[in-house]
Amino acid sequence: QVQLVESGGGLVQAGGSLRLSCAASGRTLSSNVMGWFRQAPGKERDFVAGITWSGGSPYYADSVRGRFTISRDNAKNTVYLQMNSLKPEDTAVYYCAAGPRVTRVASVYDVWGQGTQVTVSS
Repeated sequence: QVQLVESGGGLVQAGGSLRLSCAASGRTLSSNVMGWFRQAPGKERDFVAGITWSGGSPYYADSVRGRFTISRDNAKNTVYLQMNSLKPEDTAVYYCAAGPRVTRVASVYDVWGQGTQVTVSS
């Protein structure tokens, strides 16, 4: 069973940067894809970015494309989300998730981390 642990959240001013990490243990073939999602208070959990362990282009939500970069380190079983030019509307709890295929649909991902809070002040 895959386990995911996020880290790197915090408080930052608008225009600043943060890097989130997601360490995966017990990786299996069913966890071929890693995704980042976020959920603001009172809102649904939204897709942010995704990447496969095996290669291929990463994919992003329109709201973060050009500002956020997802990457992976296969040797460390870790996925990163570099967030630049942060905006107050990026404030949310950020979750990493593992799933069997490329998709922006949260319900397809079957393993989730505990989440890390990102707060962007104006």
